[in-house]
Amino acid sequence: MILFFGTRPGKTETMRLDTVTCPYCEQTGTITASKSTNWFHLFWIKLFKISTKMIAECSFCKRVYFENEFTEEMESALNHS
Repeated sequence: MILFFGTRPGKTETMRLDTVTCPYCEQTGTITASKSTNWFHLFWIKLFKISTKMIAECSFCKRVYFENEFTEEMESALNHS
């Protein structure tokens, strides 16, 4: 019997944080957050989530913020979305 199993990324969700100010360039409404999830699959069927990663990018200065660098303002905007 042959088993096909492994990991693969799911769809990336993007959220625009209109009320958040970029800590680097201080522009408001330029932050976009992206959430990507890795799944364990068996025969190309997703079974369970392995990991989730979040990043945020400012479209003005192109600064990227990883999840451990999020400000309280970013965290609260993501929780209310």
